[in-house]
Amino acid sequence: MLMGKGNKLTLYIFIAMIVGAIAGYIVFIYYPESTRNAFSSNVKLLSTIFLRLVQMIIAPLVFSTLVVGIAKLGDVKTVGRVGGKALLWFVTASLASLLLGMFLVNVFQPGAVIDLSNADVSGAKDLIGKTQQFSLLNFVEHVFPISVVDSMAENQILQIVVFSVMFGIATAAIGEKGKIVIKGLDAVSHVILKMVGYVMATAPLGVFGAIAGVMAVQGPHIFAFYAHYFLYFVIGILLLWALLIFVGFIILNKRLPNLLKHIIQPLIIAFSTTSSEAVFPKLTEELERFGCDSRIVSFVLPLGYSFNLDGSMMYMTFASMAIAQAYGVHLDFGTQLTMLLVLMLTSKGIAGVPRASLVVVTATCAMFKIPPEGVALILPIDHFCDMFRTATNVLGNGLATSAVSKWEKALD
Repeated sequence: MLMGKGNKLTLYIFIAMIVGAIAGYIVFIYYPESTRNAFSSNVKLLSTIFLRLVQMIIAPLVFSTLVVGIAKLGDVKTVGRVGGKALLWFVTASLASLLLGMFLVNVFQPGAVIDLSNADVSGAKDLIGKTQQFSLLNFVEHVFPISVVDSMAENQILQIVVFSVMFGIATAAIGEKGKIVIKGLDAVSHVILKMVGYVMATAPLGVFGAIAGVMAVQGPHIFAFYAHYFLYFVIGILLLWALLIFVGFIILNKRLPNLLKHIIQPLIIAFSTTSSEAVFPKLTEELERFGCDSRIVSFVLPLGYSFNLDGSMMYMTFASMAIAQAYGVHLDFGTQLTMLLVLMLTSKGIAGVPRASLVVVTATCAMFKIPPEGVALILPIDHFCDMFRTATNVLGNGLATSAVSKWEKALD
């Protein structure tokens, strides 16, 4: 039996991960630091090209598919019903992720084994400088755009979603006159999805560049250096995956394995590139192939990218409290619950912000009198943790979209 195109690409991506790790390790072992840094900067250009190609098509894809999806849903009542079900999943999953992170960090006490003398505070200066951004005003600014053109230029997904929802509802409301707009945007969405295929063909090169660049500079010792922290975090991620898949099985029953088969490629790309944006177009395509109604996918998935970051949420709780433990800052149960609520709110306005989880952790530490420079403790290993939390975000959004489709009886 011939291997399908999708399976071939998945195989190439796996090969690229392995070859990239080997290439980076060889450079790390046999070459001086200056050469390692130069190699890392140059080889990461492959990853940069891939990510920029993906980012190029996100704004038009979100806008065209979301407007068409809302307009085809028909009326405000339907939009509200589907949106309500999606938000129910998002809020429940977010709370579960935050509580799991809080439980694990209290049980394992990872901060107790972090050596403060290893902190490179200078590496956290750029993050500490950003903590002033997070206020109610800043959150509102992240949600409501001044200019949709500016939002698209900066790939502010949450702002694009707000404009697209209003545009879609207005298009549906004007009836016959809106049909030509819907037809045109439907054609645009199909063109963009065709471009997705071209862009994804470059994924193995992007994966190779990302893995080789990190391995060349950090080397494999980083895993041993932070063994406790990394091990406990991975245990937490595996438990979160088990919880998400269990709930997914309750809702989707025997169709769950088929869903996982469809989204395995986006999961691998998200894991290796640490970019949820990199798989948004491909995830859209695969969920529709799985059988989700295209209108549901185009509405729920963009919302999920702003409101349903399960892996990032668990990590933010885990990291914030681990830093508190490392500095000997005691947080009682009530304070921990307050921290969860703060994280629940501040994390909603960070879509598209580089190293968003670390920025939120820094802001949260400052708010609860935990030394924010403690973020430097986790900087060296953050890339590897980011691989797991990004893949978890993708899994959570794939399950959320499929669940809403099932609830709406719109799953083929």
